[in-house]
Amino acid sequence: MTTLRNIKTFSLGLMIVLGLAAQSKMSHAQELKTLTVAGGCFWCVEADFEKVSGVKEAVSGFAGGQVANPTYKQVVKGGTGHLEAVQITYDPAQVQVSTLLNMFFRSIDPTDAGGQFCDRGKTYTTAVFATPDQVSAANAAKAAAQADLGQTIVTPILTADTFYPADGYHQDYYKQSAIILTRFGPKSKAKAYKAYRAACGRDTRVKQLWGGAAPFAGS
Repeated sequence: MTTLRNIKTFSLGLMIVLGLAAQSKMSHAQELKTLTVAGGCFWCVEADFEKVSGVKEAVSGFAGGQVANPTYKQVVKGGTGHLEAVQITYDPAQVQVSTLLNMFFRSIDPTDAGGQFCDRGKTYTTAVFATPDQVSAANAAKAAAQADLGQTIVTPILTADTFYPADGYHQDYYKQSAIILTRFGPKSKAKAYKAYRAACGRDTRVKQLWGGAAPFAGS
């Protein structure tokens, strides 16, 4: 009888522990938040922020336009109003949105209103798409970046809008092994990405602007 009672007590205790662990895991998962930014080529922004501790995922896509579910060709052709953007999913218990925003401003050329680096036109301009609870942090990060840089920052803080993920071809481009034909010859997407990033002058310009404060230059 005592043995049976002990087994029941142990089983009940185990169920409670497992239940609390599951509840804690669910609660933790529900705490994940997103930040959407536009920083020129979305391959580069995605590659940069997926390296940040506390970031769970970065997805390439489009934001700020008027056309629902735009295709990549529609966006780069112009007329949809979208910017190439990246939605960053992060754990606020591991990294604060203010940190991500400070890193973002120092990973772009926020003085350029005509595009970013070799990519020109509205599609490649910069922006922060802030939710209501991110506006204050976004404005503070912009002001701090402007003070540090000593130049006028033109990157706008916009109201967060619908984010549309790009098709699978563009996701994780920087680490894909699929072979494609490029102007550099046949290369894996990963190697093509590195060649493009170097040729576009992204890291060179970011280093010129931010020096040692640039968190991703050379990545």
